[in-house]
Amino acid sequence: MKYKLNRTQKSWIRWLAIWLASFTAVVVLIPLLLVRTLPGSDPVPDTIADNEGFDVSRQGESPWIPVYLVKEKRTELVSLEQYVRGVVAAEMPLEFEIEALKAQAMAARTYILRRLLDGDQSNVPVPEAVVTDTIAHQAYVTDQELKQRWSGDVYISHMEKLNRAVNETKDMILTYQGQPIEASFFSTSNGYTENSEDYWNTAIPYLRSVASPWDAQLSPKYKETVTLTGRELQQKLGLAKAIPASSSGRDSMRVIERSAGNRIKKLSIHGKLFTGREVREKLGLNSSQFQWIYKNGKWEFTTFGYGHGVGMSQWGANGMAKEARKAEEIVKYYYTGIELGKASNLLKDKTF
Repeated sequence: MKYKLNRTQKSWIRWLAIWLASFTAVVVLIPLLLVRTLPGSDPVPDTIADNEGFDVSRQGESPWIPVYLVKEKRTELVSLEQYVRGVVAAEMPLEFEIEALKAQAMAARTYILRRLLDGDQSNVPVPEAVVTDTIAHQAYVTDQELKQRWSGDVYISHMEKLNRAVNETKDMILTYQGQPIEASFFSTSNGYTENSEDYWNTAIPYLRSVASPWDAQLSPKYKETVTLTGRELQQKLGLAKAIPASSSGRDSMRVIERSAGNRIKKLSIHGKLFTGREVREKLGLNSSQFQWIYKNGKWEFTTFGYGHGVGMSQWGANGMAKEARKAEEIVKYYYTGIELGKASNLLKDKTF
């Protein structure tokens, strides 16, 4: 026997069905609408197509940095703070003190912000990126590379330290007269940093020579000896004749002038004038402060320090941190007369 619904029951069921359908539509559609309309909800791509051109997309207050990964031949888009984290991981040993890492984070953030504001794409091989991941700009490693480099507890502890260095300096940059500085840095000093004009021929008021005594005590790269034959020396320096052997080399090589940072500024080699930088680069030396002797038929060059010497010494920064100096003290010591500023203030109302 079939049960028949009366008119009232049919009407009630019809309205119940309509209500359920409406409720389902609301539950499904509202999240979709929110995803489409809320600012910053669209996912950020990991890579950018080669034909998109240079563009820094921004979500909220953080710009996104297109970094060209040289070995992988692709461009990765990362947030400002993620980029800073990758630079600190690549440029400074994670065994360093946290205040040294924080100083490095501020320098790294300042460097990339200056390039963004200047629209500087120099030495970038593709139009859609603003920097590469090499020392042509700042060395940078991706999160994926860090996972491969470290594992287990080491990865966890290193990432915690990295994140702390970045988060505790978030938005902080180094400024001079309200603008981001040329935040140059290097590995190890010879005991002093260098005036900018002694390396780049341009005097920059905040890149002044200061004492850096910590490097000699801490850095494994403070002192190194390189041995070259007379023929190698002749070829590398582009000399017409081989340098005559002598007991000391004083007759063949002579320092003409030293810089404020005690590096060799000019020297004469077998009658030909060179800058200390030229000799360093041609011979592949760690520093432009070097001594030499002729020994056992070969030339021995002993260098002191590692890098160009301008700006912040990384090992010096670590030495200061070991003496309980804060990151702000470190950067203000190595960059004369600077102040701390906020990246967000300079990025306000900017489009790239």
